[in-house]
Parts: sequence; C-alpha cells; structure tokens
Amino acid sequence: MSSVLLQRPDRVAPAASATAPRRRTRVFALAEARWAASALVLFLVALPLQLADAPAWAWGPLYALAYIAGGWEPAWAGLQALKEKTLDVDLLMIVAAIGAASIGQVMDGALLIVIFATSGALEALATARTQDSVRGLLDLAPATATRLAPDGREETVATEDLAVGDVILIRPGERVGADGQVLEGASEADQATITGEPLPVVKETGDEVFAGTLNGTGALRVRVERDASESVIARIVAMVAEASETKAPTQLFIEKVEQRYSLGMVAATVAVFAIPLGFGADLAGSLLRAMTFMIVASPCAVVLATMPPLLSAIANAGRHGVLVKSAVVMERLGQVEVAALDKTGTLTEGTPRVTDIRPLAGSGLTEDGLLALAAAAEHPSEHPLARAITGAARERCLHLPAVTDFTSAPGIGVSATVSGQVIAVGAPARLLSDTSQAAAARTAVVAEALEDSGRTAVLVRRDGAPVGVLGIADRLRPDAAATVAALHTLTGTAPMLLTGDNPRAAARLAGEVGIADVRAGLLPQDKVTAVRKQEAAGRKVLVIGDGVNDAPALAAAHTGIAMGRAGSDLALETADAVIVRDELATVPTVIALSRAARRLVVQNLVIAGVFISGLVIWDLAGHLPLPMGVLGHEGSTVIVGLNGLRLLRDAAWRRAAAPDRNRP
Repeated sequence: MSSVLLQRPDRVAPAASATAPRRRTRVFALAEARWAASALVLFLVALPLQLADAPAWAWGPLYALAYIAGGWEPAWAGLQALKEKTLDVDLLMIVAAIGAASIGQVMDGALLIVIFATSGALEALATARTQDSVRGLLDLAPATATRLAPDGREETVATEDLAVGDVILIRPGERVGADGQVLEGASEADQATITGEPLPVVKETGDEVFAGTLNGTGALRVRVERDASESVIARIVAMVAEASETKAPTQLFIEKVEQRYSLGMVAATVAVFAIPLGFGADLAGSLLRAMTFMIVASPCAVVLATMPPLLSAIANAGRHGVLVKSAVVMERLGQVEVAALDKTGTLTEGTPRVTDIRPLAGSGLTEDGLLALAAAAEHPSEHPLARAITGAARERCLHLPAVTDFTSAPGIGVSATVSGQVIAVGAPARLLSDTSQAAAARTAVVAEALEDSGRTAVLVRRDGAPVGVLGIADRLRPDAAATVAALHTLTGTAPMLLTGDNPRAAARLAGEVGIADVRAGLLPQDKVTAVRKQEAAGRKVLVIGDGVNDAPALAAAHTGIAMGRAGSDLALETADAVIVRDELATVPTVIALSRAARRLVVQNLVIAGVFISGLVIWDLAGHLPLPMGVLGHEGSTVIVGLNGLRLLRDAAWRRAAAPDRNRP
C-alpha cells in the first residue's frame, strides 16, 4: 500500500488555504473505508451460510459482491502500476483470489480480498488524520496581525504579508502573529506549545516572542525578526513532514521485496502450468496443478502468522489504556533501545499546584490564613498561578473574603484590598524592591530556598510588608520513577530527559525520578537533534511527550508515544501510540507485550513456512490432491491464527507487567 507523505509548507498561509486539500484527502479515505467495510460485512454474512451447507446461490453472490467491493481499488491500483511497468503484491493477491475462485475456493479468495482492503483503508484514514493535524497546527498562528506604520497608524494585515522589520501590536489575550523581539511593553506569554514550559513567561523589552503563543494581560510592541515561513511554528510543521519522510527508505525496501516476490510468484505459477503442458500433460491437469500451487503458495498463512499476535497485543493494550495505531508500531515498540521523556505533562501532570506555604516570622498568620489572603487577592485573576493558589484554598475549604480595588500588573503580580488590608501577590524580586532591607533579606532567603528546590516562589505582602511565601510546582506523576526504572531495565540504557523548561527545574525533577541525562531549555528543533544524535549512534529511540513542541521529536524517533488526556492534537496524531489514561506505567508493559508478540510472530512464521514449503514441494515433486492442499493451507492458517490469539488474554498483560520482564 502506498502512503501519502506530509508536504513541507513553503509558506505559512491562513487556515482557510488548507481547507480544500484537507477535504479531498478525507473524502477519499472515508470512501475507501466504506468499500472495505462493505467487503467485510458481505464476507461475514456469506461465510456462515457456506459453512451451514446453504445452496451456492445463497452465498455465491455475496462473495462476488465482496470481491467487487474490496478488490476494485487494489485491482485498479495494480493496473495503474502495470502502466509504469511495475507489478505489486496487491495485484498479485487479486489474481490469486480470482484463481482460487476459478477452481472453487471462493472463500479463500474472499479472505485475501478482505484483509488487503481493510489494511488499505486503515492506512488511508491514518494518513488523512495526520495531514489534518499538521495543517491544523498552522491555525495557532493568527491569520491577521495589527501592523504599526511609521506615523503610528494601525492597519490589519495578513500575517503572511508581514516582513522582517515590521512592528506589530499584540493586545492582551491575542496570539502573537510572528516571531520577533519586544520593543515596548510588559506581559506574560503562554508558550507551552513551543517550549513546553507549564507557566507563562514574563516578556519585556528585548525578549523574544514566538508566533502562535498567547499573550497575557499586557500590550506588546514587537519587531518582526523572521519571515512567516521561517517561524518556529512553521519549522515545527516542516520538521514533522521531514521526519515522516525519513521513513521512506524502509517503505522503498518493502516495495522492492514485494516487487521481487510478485514477479517470482507469477513466473513460478506460469512455469508450473506451462512446463508440464509442454511435455504433453493435459490442459485441465496442468491448470489444476498451477491453481493448486497458487493456493498453497499464497501468503494467507504468512499474513495470519504475522497479524494475529500483533493485533491481539494491540487489542489487549487498548483494553488497558494504550492505543497502538498499527501492527507495525506494535512490532517497533519491542525494538526500542533508549527512551527519551518530556517533562511537563509527561513525567509531571502539567498543572501548577501549591506545594509549600511558608508564613514569615512575625506575620501572625497560619498556613491557612496566608493561603486565604493570597487566594482572595488572586481570585479575580485568570493567571495559571492564580488558579493554582485558589485551587489550593478550595481543596482546604477556606473561606475567601470579598475583595475590592483589584489590579493586575503584567510580570509583577496582583494587588487587592482584602478586609481593609492591601494584599499584593507576585514575583519576590519585584515586590521586595520597595521593602525595607532587613525584611527583604529575610524574605529572599525563604524564596531562594524554594527556587533552589525547583519551585516557583510567590511572595504575599500585606500593607507593604512581606507576610509569607508560597511555593508552586508542577506535580510529579506517581508512577514516573517506577516507569523510568522499568524503561532502564527493558532497554538496557538509562532514559533521557528532553525538556524546554529551565535547567534548575529539570535537574530537580530528574533527580526525583532517577534520570541522569538531562537536556533542558530545548526548542523543538533541539529535541529532534538530540533524537537524531542517538539514532546516528545506532540506537532506536522511543520518545514520550504530550505537546506540540514534542511533535517533531515524536515523528523523528523510531517510535513515539503521546500522553492522551492533555496531549495536543498534533502530538496525538504524530505519535505512533497514545496513553489514553495518562498512566506512564503502561509504557514498559506495552513494550514487554510487543516483545512477546514478536516472539509469537517468529513461531508462526516458522509454522507457516514449514507448511507452505512442504505443500509446495509436494505439489511440484508429486501429485498434491487439491482437497489435501486446501486442508494443509487452511490448517496452517488456523494453527497460526489460534497461536497468535493467545495475547488477547489478560494473563498476557499481567505477565508483561511483571517485574521480571525480559531484558533485551
């Protein structure tokens, strides 16, 4: 089956520009899925009628319709390939199916048709969804921006028309229209889509901003530093496309194998028919021998030798919260040799939470009293830190008094009057600037201790005097450390941490989960570089992430797994597998399950190979009766199918999750 590769964008265009090709891709994929589903339904209706010895007129037309519904697309594709002087395995399977029907083995041919039609439809749907997701990423960059003329006039222009050197105005709550540098203003930017940082980052004069990131409560004047086609968000799309294209050599290798196999099968079938005929054999006998050869040499048993173990493992993993997108992915999972994990949203929950409440000596406040004051002042704010503080107060069922005179200063914090007292909550460095030297020194010691432990320190001030400090951090997932240890055991290599967060926070978390190799402050392209360095060293890399910024690395890796609940659409579509319930512990389990599936595949291939070789030799060297050929062919198919279904049981998952998983 041919696959459609993502096209590298030459320019970031408004979202509407991608609508037409997206619609066409989806229409064709859905049509192919409908034909495959029709073929499957017809086959499932006809099979029990045939097995129940119903008359041929009852099930024969159903099989014929199944041939047409599932076979016309690969037959047409095969004929088109013939025009290019190429013979592919799809056309060979259609010929084998027709040959089987011509000697009365209608069910065998229909089974081949259904298998190939279903796999082709699934591939088309996956390709269409991936293309939609990549194009949807461009929607993060706004279609228009407010450009400032030299005389100060404002004009609305398409973001693709912005040029390097233009000055644009970013109002509160707007998305940034282009990569650039802040000329004037102060605000916070939520740039989790680019760097993965869980908290908004303060932006002031001289700081860099990225297209597609969300501006906070302040207004910014930004000078455009990159053309739209060179923005970070555009490069993410391009890198996903390029990483997908790097898998093409494997696809080409498979196509070469298919071509040689197809030619060999055609030549062998013709020889089996023509050589006896040339030595005086009768026409009917030669044709029967050739059709028998095509039946016993057909790859039904090989297909079923490979697919049932992998599909059973996929179904088992799905029941336990891991969506593996294809049998190829399930097989590749067992080959990984090193794991690289994102921090925010992967090893952590991705939501800031209050972890420390430190009333200062002499404030007269308890932990609940300090938290209540801070939460009351922050209650009107929509800042993520404010939500963390008010959420902590809600968990403790604290009563929050009414506030008045609420104000918010970007990059500094909030201020409000609470029960007649002026409460300010914000960054210690800003709020301590007008505090007495002694009080500032005492408070700074507490704040620095929290920051050294990887927390974000938030100062609470009452009527101008510091009264306490809150520590806020992203909470570690409870199964993170165990997962890291299990991945180390399975792969034989210590996992890496790849994050856009700051080095201090990354190092603290890495120490908690047992990761020594820490790469922090990374942009998306830096993560891709780290992955490719590992692969250049001969290692097959597993990347686990959740955000848009992880998508290029997920695509570049040998195998990518996305977190399901908080994962971005692009990460979910780019990844090869999705952890639906965000249970990290399922990752090493599904790797172990993949290795069990690969062992069963090898067993089944040996069984199928022995049966097919024996039957082919029997047919060529002696006289293989057609019923015996069908019995041997179908018997091997049943054996390998039942063997592969062993992985459907919950016991297989429990064995994979056991502590004594097999090492590589």
